Order: sequence, then C-alpha cells, then structure tokens
Amino acid sequence: MSEPTVAELQALVADLTARLEALESKVSARDDEVSPEVLLAISAAVAAYLGKRATVKQVHLRRGSAWASQGRSDIHHSHTFQHGVR
Repeated sequence: MSEPTVAELQALVADLTARLEALESKVSARDDEVSPEVLLAISAAVAAYLGKRATVKQVHLRRGSAWASQGRSDIHHSHTFQHGVR
C-alpha cells in the first residue's frame, strides 16, 4: 500500500472541513429553536405543578450539565459519615 500524496491529504482535509462546517451550521441553527412539542410539554408540566393553567412566556436553553453535577454532588454528600456520639 503506497503512502498518500500531499495533494490527496489536502483534498481529504478540505472535504472533511466542508463536512464539519455543514454539520456545525445545522447544530447551531437547531440550538436556537425550541420545538412546539417541547413548549407544549413544558406548559403541561407547569400547569400540573401549579394546579392551574399558566402561560409560559420564555424558555431558555441551557448548555452544560448543572443538573447532572448537582445530582452527583447530592449523592456524594449523602454518603458522609455522622461524627459524634451515637
């Protein structure tokens, strides 16, 4: 099997770069939109929690894993030992 030439590698990098840019544009466009199904689910959850119909005025998409890290923290703290007299 022969080594690829510099021109072949450059063409491959250009192709992969174009594919990556196309995927990034799809992902960034999708992040800004909240689907009607998600808004409906949020509205239903708010109504169930409050016990009455409410209007959802804003929905903010969050990036990161704050919920996951808080859950892990709660688990870690639940395993602490109680020091002192029993």
